[in-house]
This record gives sequence, structure tokens and C-alpha cells, in this order.
Amino acid sequence: MSALRLPEQSTMKAALWMCGWLAAMLMLLVAGRATARELNVFEVMEIRSIIGLALLYPLIHRNGGFASLRTGNPLQHLARNSVHYLAQYLWFVALTLIPIAQVVSIEFTMPIWTAIFAAAFLGERITQWKALAIAFGLAGVLVIVRPSFSAANNGQLIMLVAAIGFGASIVFMKSLTRTDSVVTIIFWMLMIQSAIGLIPAIYVWTWPPLQLWPWLVVVAFCGTYSHYCMTQAMRYADATVVVPMDFLRMPLSAFVGWLVYSEQLDAFTAIGVVLILFGNLLNLRRASVPA
Repeated sequence: MSALRLPEQSTMKAALWMCGWLAAMLMLLVAGRATARELNVFEVMEIRSIIGLALLYPLIHRNGGFASLRTGNPLQHLARNSVHYLAQYLWFVALTLIPIAQVVSIEFTMPIWTAIFAAAFLGERITQWKALAIAFGLAGVLVIVRPSFSAANNGQLIMLVAAIGFGASIVFMKSLTRTDSVVTIIFWMLMIQSAIGLIPAIYVWTWPPLQLWPWLVVVAFCGTYSHYCMTQAMRYADATVVVPMDFLRMPLSAFVGWLVYSEQLDAFTAIGVVLILFGNLLNLRRASVPA
């Protein structure tokens, strides 16, 4: 398959698409908590993929129908979505074994793995400004969650593998944007992950109560279109530019926790927000300046 013509690189457009990603992920936080309280995770993930396919159809139709979804990279799609599905599963397992603060802090090592994989396999450069932005972002996350790594345990190791998996998945996705359209990437994500999760979901299946279906639709919509936004962002900028913007999810999640669940904000959160914002602003400012 011939290479897809990429749009002109634009850090600003990448940032706007990442705003869509962040909004969807924050909505997913609330909807996911509501559904996970009543359904098995395998079932939630399967319903999300199936409904997501229906929600994606308008974009499929607009982009030329199912004929436009042919890909010359079936093995790369399979590898990317197998890794991503496994990382999601391990994330939920770790959530049951270690404190949420440790889960989140280890998850946000993902940009480190993304930067390493992108440099190794995509030829992206890790400039001193990108490295500094990542450092500020990680420092801010660590200040907010204040984890304790006094003794490694199975939960921490499982979450570390999940973070590495998320980083590898993002690099696969960036590579796929060179030859496949965004809609094609999302379509195969939903198809492959629904196939992977079908048997586990059937095994644990219980029919969701009626009042839970609106939340499941929100999970499906946000789970589908968050990836659409992220993939679009990857088309406009390097992975090492896009991923540090995701650090904003941590303070924004803290705000949602305060607004929806009355979880208190503290001085550490405020300091962490400042560090994360500074790192992202530094990254956005320097990304447009030739190294």
C-alpha cells in the first residue's frame, strides 16, 4: 500500500486534537466508574467495542465506506491492538492490587517508553526540550500522587508492564498513521479488540440493567473517539510532542474528582499542576523552534 499523504506538521492542531482526547478521557473516568461497579471489566470492554463500531459508522460512510478500510498492515494492527488490550487488562489487575496513586504514577511513565520506542523504531529525535518537558511532567505527577516505592510488589510490576504496553501501542499507532487513515486505525482497533475479548466476555456475561446502558454508550463513545482524537494528533506532530500533553489528564482528573465525588484538592496537587503546565507550555513553545 502506498504511503498516506500526511498533513503539514502543526503543534497547535495536535494540541487541539489532544483537547478532544482529554475531554473524552475525563468523561470516560466517570462513566467507567459507574459501569465497573456493576459489570465485569471484560464485559464492559466488549460492549464498548461493539457499540463503538456502530458509533464509528458515520465516519466510515463519510470516508468512502467499508471498502476504504482495507489495510496493507494487518499484522501491525493485530500487534498494536493485542498489546493495547493486554495493557488495559493489566491496568485493571494492578488497580485491584496496589493503591490508585501508585497505579497512576506508574502509568505516567508511559511517555518515557513512548519516547524510547519512537526514537528506536520511528527515527524521532529526543531533543533536550522534549526531555525537559517530560521531566517536568513526571515531576508534577509524582508531586500530586506522592507514591511510595519502598518495596516493589507484583502489582507494581504488573502496572509497569502495562505502562510499557501503552507506550508501545502509541508508537504502533504513530507508525500506522503513515499508511492508514485515522478511521481505518480505529475500525481495526474495535474489530480486533472485540474479537480478542469475545470469549472472556461470554464467560462472565450478565445482562446489564436498563439504567446502566446510557453509561455504557458514553464509555463506547468516549473510548472510540478519544482514540480518534489521539490518532489525529499523532498525524500533526511527533509522538514525543503529543504524549507529554497527556500529563494534563492528571490535574484535570483531580478536578473531576473534586467536582463529582467531593475529593479534596491540596497544596501538593496545586504544585503538581504548575509543574505539569510548565512542562507542557515549554514543550509546545519549543516544538515549533528548529533544534
